[in-house]
Amino acid sequence: MLPGQNQSWVSEFILLSFPRDPTTNRTLFVAFLLLYLSSVLGNVLIVILIRLDTHLHTPMYFFLCVLSLLDMAYVTTTIPQMLVHLLTPSQTIPFAGCWLQMYVFGALGLTECTFFVVMAYDRYVAICHPLRYTVILSWGLCTRLAAGTLACGFFFSLIHTFLTMRLPYCGRNVVNHYFCEGPSVRSLACMDTHLIETVDLVISVFVVVSPLSLILASYVHIALAILKIKSIRGRCKAFSTCASHLTMVTFFYAPGIYIYMRPNSNKLISLFYNVFTALINPLVYSLRNKDIKEAFLKVMCHGRVAQ
Repeated sequence: MLPGQNQSWVSEFILLSFPRDPTTNRTLFVAFLLLYLSSVLGNVLIVILIRLDTHLHTPMYFFLCVLSLLDMAYVTTTIPQMLVHLLTPSQTIPFAGCWLQMYVFGALGLTECTFFVVMAYDRYVAICHPLRYTVILSWGLCTRLAAGTLACGFFFSLIHTFLTMRLPYCGRNVVNHYFCEGPSVRSLACMDTHLIETVDLVISVFVVVSPLSLILASYVHIALAILKIKSIRGRCKAFSTCASHLTMVTFFYAPGIYIYMRPNSNKLISLFYNVFTALINPLVYSLRNKDIKEAFLKVMCHGRVAQ
């Protein structure tokens, strides 16, 4: 069969999520349902607070709002379906549904990779060019940066997904994962996949390695600028504005790199990573951010925020 032919004999895939033990599955269902709801509600709260409080209408919080929306979509792409499979005998997903899930999950993940660069640039401008912050990061530029990262993620994910789903699948259809992950699906193809793996490597350099390098470069400049601040209090205040972003970058990249360097990693590790990245965002920014806490207290105490 030629690589360009789309003569797949597989009309659906079976997602081999977890052992079919009813007691274990019910326990996992409750645990991951609570984690999922917590992550969604936490990110929804961040978006609402930023929308309502005019004091939070700055580039930094605009980017945080976009990140929360990305996290909600990211976790919703996989977890609801996995929860259904934990309670029902059927674990199948149609070929088209698998294609769509792989595409959207990859697009959101790649978007988030590049979006952290935008957030790092925001902190770089705030620390290194504070007097020109609002001039450099105009609302027009902020919107274009957000849209550009989204377009980048969906474009590169389309290449990855199209090449994977164009492979011939000649009978084997059991995916050893809880969702249609590219490498897990690709392992079922009945032809050599080295070319697609090479393409994936190139994409990873563009949207994973390069963004991480740019983030590190930004923080080198930020660190040098902070060292020039004479007062200890000023240094601590400048660093605190970057601490939340650094925490998020660490929690996003470190487990992600580990998982994708070891494609056969435990599914529970991948699952916790998928949910945890969406859950940690509101926790980090609500616990460490004074403005977010003040906006939350206004809502709790007065039922409204400053307009």
